[in-house]
Parts: sequence; structure tokens; C-alpha cells
Amino acid sequence: MSASSFVFVRPQSAAEIPAPSPEFVDVAVLDMNHAHHNAGHDSIVGHVRRFAGDLAPSLEAMGAKVRLTSYDVRRKSLLPRLGDGFSLVIGTGGPGHLDPRRNVRDAVDEGEILESAEWEGPLFDFYDAVEAHERAMLYGVCHSFGLLCRWSGIAEPALRDEKKGGPSIGIVDNVLTAQGLAHPWFARLASHLPDGRHLPVVDSRHYDLIPSRKRFPRGVVPVAYETQPGGEAGEALTMVEFARKPNGTPRIFAANHHPEIPNAADLSQLLDRKLREGEVSQEWYATRAALVERLQRDDHSEPARLLAAGYSFTFLLRDGLKDLIEDRRQRRGRTVSGAL
Repeated sequence: MSASSFVFVRPQSAAEIPAPSPEFVDVAVLDMNHAHHNAGHDSIVGHVRRFAGDLAPSLEAMGAKVRLTSYDVRRKSLLPRLGDGFSLVIGTGGPGHLDPRRNVRDAVDEGEILESAEWEGPLFDFYDAVEAHERAMLYGVCHSFGLLCRWSGIAEPALRDEKKGGPSIGIVDNVLTAQGLAHPWFARLASHLPDGRHLPVVDSRHYDLIPSRKRFPRGVVPVAYETQPGGEAGEALTMVEFARKPNGTPRIFAANHHPEIPNAADLSQLLDRKLREGEVSQEWYATRAALVERLQRDDHSEPARLLAAGYSFTFLLRDGLKDLIEDRRQRRGRTVSGAL
């Protein structure tokens, strides 16, 4: 993999947000982790880095690199600017309640989460802009799924209490809806599943997203719900498409699980690096290492889990990055032609 094909940027203020440049194909991460240690953000960076390496010949032919910029949304209210061409935006998971006004009362993760709600309005305005852009792509996981549900008004968060069995953590099943089975993208996933409906996912869910209306708005497709192994759909939404590309691929899509988490070996290496570099505590490492053990114990489900993760996240990122690079190549070709 060519190291020169990828650059990572983490601005600390609006003044540090990099300006568009013909040298870079820009991808944005909306980091919703509120500075809490996590494996998901680093996994996303790793996926984009790997895809940039895979696409290095195309990038080098244009004299360009992939620039991944991570925006601290909840603490610093930083958001990207959408470009005129294709844009690719990734929303991460994160701790706490999905309504920032309630985090003082409903903190459920690593200690209290004290935050301002000032970022929510600009973020929802940004979602509006992505929806209206028609060439912008937004793919989210976990916390970002809940925020998109609140933004669209389709579902509200409900804390998983003792009656629900508490937090859903580990490898669990989702089940595709009738709309998901008929979807041109997710029908391809269904064709590879053992029973054509149920998919194993990596979960770390404190809040369910419960639909707040009987019918979904036009263009919003409920793709999957929670379920028991081999069972029918439960009450909580887990995968939703909010907008679609002309070719049938989701353009705005999110999942209330963690498809960004890699296989057990790669996750173990990521956690070991974070501990070795002093980024996390031994206690934090131990709790996440338990997930590695669960993934190793459930290795029989890994092929279906990684395929489900691909269709609900990583394949979308890969194809989205290809779209960005191809758009840049075509626009550059028109510019050169015009100059001649």
C-alpha cells in the first residue's frame, strides 16, 4: 500500500480546517465521540487509509492523495464544507444520550457527559445540505444513526432498561425488512445470507430507536430491525436509508451497530497499539479486548458478519471513494481540455 496516497488531518479550530485543493480528494469524518476513547474512529480511519492504498494507481495518475479530515462535532462544533462535486462524509458512534440536552441526566457510558447543545442545530442543517446536494454521500454508525433518526423525525431514542435486558453488546442478529429485501443494494446482501434475512452484527447499543410514526416519509426506507436469533422483527430500527443514488446504492444511510469494527485479528492489533502508545488505560483496553474474545469465539459467523458490515458500511465507503476519484478525474480532464 502506498503511504503517499493518504493524509489524515484533525483540525482543532475552524481556522485550521483545510481549504479545498486539487492535490487532495477530501473525505470527512464527523467525530461524535466527545473525546472519549474508542476503537470505532480509528477503525474508520484505517478503512479509508486502506481504500486509498488500493486506489493508489488512480490517485497517482492524477497527482492526488486522499485527505481524511476528522471534525470534532460535539466539543468544538466543527463541520465540513460540501464541495461542488461529489462529497463523502462519515458519521461515527459516540457515548451518551442522543439528545445533548439530556446527557446530564442520562449519561450511561464512561462517566457523565457534559456538553452544550449548540452543535445540534448546525449539524442538522448540515444533514439538510447533504440531502439537498444530490451528489453528497453520508454513511453513519451507532450514535450518528440515532442523530439521523432524530433529524428526520422517524424515531426517538429509548434507553434499554432492565426489561429490555440492558445494553445490547456483542454479536447479535438483525433482520431485513420486506423493503430491505426488495432494495437493489441489500437484496445482494440477502442473497448471501444463510436464510436470506438474518445478519449478524457487532453491537454496542445503550439506546433503541423506536419509530415515532406508522409510515416513513417518502424516500426513507427502513432496512432492518433488531431481532432474536432466527426470530421476527422487534420494535427497534437498526438500519435506515435516507436517500439513494440513481444506480440504486444508498446515498445517505446509517446503521445502529458497528460495521466499522474489523475482524478479530485487526481489532486486536488496533487495541494493542492504542495501549502500547499510552493512548488508553489498561482498564479501557481490557473491556474492549473482551470483544476480541467474543469475535474469536463466534468465528463461525464471521463470513456473514463481515459481508453484512460491507453492505452496511465498508463497501459503501469503498464505492463512494471511487466515485470521488472518478469525479475528480473527469473534472480535471475537462479543465485540461478547456485549457487547450
